Amino acid sequence: MIRRDFVKKSLAVAGVTGITLPTQVDDNPLPAKNKFNLKYAPHFGMFENLAGKDLFDQLKVMSELGFTAIEDNGMMGRTPEVQTKIGETLAKYGMTMGVFVIDGGDNWKISLTTGKQEFKDTFLKTCRAAVEVAKRCNAKWMTVVPGFFERHIPIGVQTGNVIDALRQGSEILAPHGLTMVLEPLSDTPELFLRNSDQTYMICRAVNSPACKILFDMYHMQRNEGDIIANLDRTWSEIGYLQIGDNPGRKEPTSGEMNYKNIFKHIHEKGWQGILGMEHGNAKPGKEGEIALFNAYVETDSFLPKPASATSGKTKGKK
Repeated sequence: MIRRDFVKKSLAVAGVTGITLPTQVDDNPLPAKNKFNLKYAPHFGMFENLAGKDLFDQLKVMSELGFTAIEDNGMMGRTPEVQTKIGETLAKYGMTMGVFVIDGGDNWKISLTTGKQEFKDTFLKTCRAAVEVAKRCNAKWMTVVPGFFERHIPIGVQTGNVIDALRQGSEILAPHGLTMVLEPLSDTPELFLRNSDQTYMICRAVNSPACKILFDMYHMQRNEGDIIANLDRTWSEIGYLQIGDNPGRKEPTSGEMNYKNIFKHIHEKGWQGILGMEHGNAKPGKEGEIALFNAYVETDSFLPKPASATSGKTKGKK
């Protein structure tokens, strides 16, 4: 826990000496709560040293720091009871649930690009299961990865096979107001979905509000760069944003990307959605978690500071 009662020894000392002690002490104080301009979403484990391993203590700390959303890639692997409790706890703190991953076991191998019915069936079965998970935890967005290239099939045919599968998945999600967000990745060149323009084309072809782009700025910096221009080019099909500095995939200010400018641009475009903190911590321990929080405070401070209440006033005569 973040806050604990004084130990009995301290209370005993107070009784002997007559000194009045407070009933609680912050032995691990949090930074002051910040009011962020954008809806950044940490994930479980990101503030584990400050909050402890309990998921719900972690949610409490995230809320106390000022974060208004979370994401949890592994939500589908949690029990229905935990999924429901996470949804209830987020509602209690006024927080929004971000993405979890739709993965029936085929994301990291040759699958949907083949057009084979077995892979399509697994994908659609997992989409149906995701609907029930989303209801429990109040989620709206689910990450989808179409798997690896099938290099024995022409690229246009592979693309058509993926579009067919995604159209059918969208038909499952759309009636529930849910959205799959397709994530182009940089982890290995074997991945079929690699670039934002490619993902834009596929979303336009699927032509459903249930199929949009997950624009992960870390991966796109590695694969294509030109982040702000590519955000603009694909903006109409972007359903979700994720963050990570490069190199290293840690918090903003740890690498080469100017996230203050990127965040300012996203804010000016009127973004109301989530920005998932899909990265690790640059430094270990509690100090690293506080440094991560401070990095977000810094990069989120892109708006001009309000003028002082006394600025421009003339001094009165003596």
